[in-house]
Amino acid sequence: MVSARTRFWILIGLVTISGFSQGMLLPLIAVILEQNGISSSINGLHATGLYIGILLSSPFMEKPLQRLGYKPVIMIGGALVVLSLALFPFWQALWFWFILRVTIGIGDQILHFGTQTWITATADRNNRGRSIAYYGLFFSLGFTLGPLMTNLLTFGIAVPFLISSLLSMIVWLLMFRVRNETPERDHTTAYGTSSMKRFLKAIRLAWVAFLPPLAYGFLEATLHGIFPVYGMRIGHEVNILSLIIPCFAAASLFSQIPLGTLSDKIGRKKVIMTVVSGGTVAFVAAALLEDSVIALFATFALGGLFVGSLFSLGISFMTDLLPKELLPAGNILCGMAFSIGSILGPFLSGFFLDLWPGLSFFYVIVALLIIVFIATAYKNDPLLTE
Repeated sequence: MVSARTRFWILIGLVTISGFSQGMLLPLIAVILEQNGISSSINGLHATGLYIGILLSSPFMEKPLQRLGYKPVIMIGGALVVLSLALFPFWQALWFWFILRVTIGIGDQILHFGTQTWITATADRNNRGRSIAYYGLFFSLGFTLGPLMTNLLTFGIAVPFLISSLLSMIVWLLMFRVRNETPERDHTTAYGTSSMKRFLKAIRLAWVAFLPPLAYGFLEATLHGIFPVYGMRIGHEVNILSLIIPCFAAASLFSQIPLGTLSDKIGRKKVIMTVVSGGTVAFVAAALLEDSVIALFATFALGGLFVGSLFSLGISFMTDLLPKELLPAGNILCGMAFSIGSILGPFLSGFFLDLWPGLSFFYVIVALLIIVFIATAYKNDPLLTE
C-alpha cells in the first residue's frame, strides 16, 4: 500500500483526468452536434446533462461514504466515467449521449466528493489552502487540456472518446494500491442522522463559502457556452474566440498555489475579497474594450489569474467554517453550488443578451462578483478569530 503523500498525488491524478474529461466533452459534443445539424438551443440544453447528473447524485452520497469508505466510493465514480466515455462511439443517438452525459456527471460528482472529502479531512490546518489549491490547479490543468481533444475528430469520432477513457482507466487503476479509510464515526452521529438537518446546519454555518464555487461554475459555463455567441455577434471570428476562452483557465494555473498558500497566512476572507475585486476590474475592462482582440486576451488572462481559483478557495473556506463531522455535507454542497452556477450561467447570460442586446455580456459577470464580494465582506474569517 502507498504512503499518505503518494495517495494524495493519486487523488490529484484522478481530479486531473476528471477535469480533462469535462473540458473535452463540452466543446467536442457541441462540435459533433453542430456538424450533424442539431440546433444551437438543443445543443445547449444537451450540455446541461453533466450538471444535471451532478445535482441528481449530490444528496445521496454521504451515507455510502460512511458505510463503504473513501476508496470504494471513488472507484465507483471513476468506473462510471471510464465506461461512459468508452460507450459514446458505439451509438450516436441524441438521447443516448444525453444519458451518458448525465452518467458522467454522476460519476464525476461521486469521484470529486470522495477525493475532496479525503483531502480536506486529512489536510493539515497550516497548509490546508495550499493542499486544496493543488486540487484546483490540476482540475484546471485537465480542463484546459481537454478541449484539445477536439482536434482528434479528424481521425474519427471514436478517437477522442476512447483515448480519454483509456487515460481515465490508467489513473483509476492506481487506486487499487491505496488503502481504504472511512470517515470518523462522528460523521454519522453529529446533529442526528438526518441528512437534511446536516445540510441545513452546514448551510447555516458556511453559506458564504458556497458562493465562490457557485461563481466559478457560473463563470466557467458562461465563458464556454455564451461568450462564443456574443463574441460572434460583436464581430470576432470563431477561431480567435476559441483561443481567447482557454486563457481564463490557463492563467489560473499560475495563481492557484500562490493564492492558496497566501490564504493560509492571511486568511481566506481577505484573499477571496481581493481576487473578486481583481476579477471585477478585469471584466469591467473586458466590457469596455471588447472590440479589441488583444484586450480580450489580456482581460481573460487577468480574470483567470484572479477568480480562476474561486472553487478551491471556496472549498478551503468551507473547511475552515465547518466542524470536521460536517465536511462530507460541505463538500456535497460545494459541488451542488458549482452545478447550480453552471446551469444558471448560460441561462441568465442568454436571457440578459435577449433583454438588453445593447449592453455588454460581461456586466452579468461583474454583477455576480459584486454580490460575492459584499457577502464575503460580512462574514468573519475563522483563521483570524480563533
